[in-house]
Amino acid sequence: MNNTLKIVLLVVGILLVAYGLYTLFTPEVSMQAGPLKVEAQGDNTQSYAMIVLGILALVGGVAFNKR
Repeated sequence: MNNTLKIVLLVVGILLVAYGLYTLFTPEVSMQAGPLKVEAQGDNTQSYAMIVLGILALVGGVAFNKR
């Protein structure tokens, strides 16, 4: 049970960090009409939260290895 929880935390942590980085670096909306190009920039707090939660899950997974 302990090993399974460690693996789940590590996988979830990696996925959360990857998703957070993906949403941080990709533009949300892009529209192009002739020479005019419009990109919408939103608030990145959700991306930062996903990255932090992923790091916490990774730390939790590594901490189970020490026990």
